[in-house]
Amino acid sequence: MLSPDGRIFLRKFVRYPKQVGSAVPSSRYLAKKMAGAVPWNEVRAAAELGAGTGAITRVLAERIRPGTDVYLFEKDADMRRRLAERYPGFTCAANAACLLDVVGGGVSGGEGRLDCVLSGLPFFNFPQELRDRILGQVEQALKPGGLFVAFQYSLQMRGQLSRRFEIERIGFTPLNVPPAFVYVCRKRGGSSC
Repeated sequence: MLSPDGRIFLRKFVRYPKQVGSAVPSSRYLAKKMAGAVPWNEVRAAAELGAGTGAITRVLAERIRPGTDVYLFEKDADMRRRLAERYPGFTCAANAACLLDVVGGGVSGGEGRLDCVLSGLPFFNFPQELRDRILGQVEQALKPGGLFVAFQYSLQMRGQLSRRFEIERIGFTPLNVPPAFVYVCRKRGGSSC
């Protein structure tokens, strides 16, 4: 039997499969693998793209330091409202393609505002123009050396991600439906977040 979050996710997937990407929320194994790639004691500002019902957000919330600025992006209004209720200290926004407008990053000289960005967006389902726009915003919003940790259900984004970021490693999480690859990428120009 599905949890309330699982039912919401399935309903949204049936209506918008290219936007949601999976019929069920991310597993706790995937959430822990993604969050485990980030040195949270060094993070002052973070964003999560495609936060959905908050499977990754829950782990992020457990690991951040007090006073960390967190920005959650979720296109679906119902899911975004639930995230805002569960995480009142986080900023919730609708469109990851407007990341810079929300976080105020990407100032001149390549200095962004965010230490890390976690993403559950199904990039390969998006038109190329939208992929380019979102990844460009992520790149600008990150500080030099900042981390971009994204899960995908295939290795098809490897080439595109490697053109923008240094891919430090790609992990695999078989205990997720469907199994997922976790890309741990770093913005060029620095050694740590």
